[in-house]
Amino acid sequence: MAKGRTFREESGSWEPNAVVCTLEGQQEAAFCVGDDVPALVTDRSGSIWVAYGDEGIYGGHPESAGGLAGWNTVGRAIWTPEGRLPDAPLEGCTAATEDDRVWLVWCSGSSRGSTFLTRITPSTGEVTSWPSPVRDPDGFAVRGRRAVLTKRVHNRRTTEVVRAELVDDTWNVTERRKMRLPGRVVMRCGQGRDGFLWLRAGDTWLRIEV
Repeated sequence: MAKGRTFREESGSWEPNAVVCTLEGQQEAAFCVGDDVPALVTDRSGSIWVAYGDEGIYGGHPESAGGLAGWNTVGRAIWTPEGRLPDAPLEGCTAATEDDRVWLVWCSGSSRGSTFLTRITPSTGEVTSWPSPVRDPDGFAVRGRRAVLTKRVHNRRTTEVVRAELVDDTWNVTERRKMRLPGRVVMRCGQGRDGFLWLRAGDTWLRIEV
């Protein structure tokens, strides 16, 4: 579990904003995973992957400054972009997992203002990014060469569901439709897990298959 913001204490260290718990609810660790966290996902090994917002990127935290980061379950940074992204990140949008791979969706801070889908393979360190077929999505799930993305407006009962396919190294939209939801949209509560997109609307979680 994590909260979005942290601050630097008088000692110079950063206040913990993430805790790791057992299935029984017992806390195993508490540490900081960077500042301004709009998008976070864990992989099968328990590692934590984060896409940061602009206040974190420009706020002084060393890992947040890279825009994206990976952490292990004891709070040690295990991955940073190291110049392997197509542009400089400005804001995290959403995140997903697909088997042993992690996807982070983010917007750039350049004048082009593009949105990217970045796939990370933790076991090899491979990083691949594509332009997103949807600008600023808040939900994303992927399976193979197919994906589903959503774009919602806070506190409304509808969302746009966009399906896309990767063809010749480009994500192309194959379908767009409006979906009525059982409750009002809760922003930052969409996450992809192995081909299923989970969305929170009011007190209900919806599952959309890719």
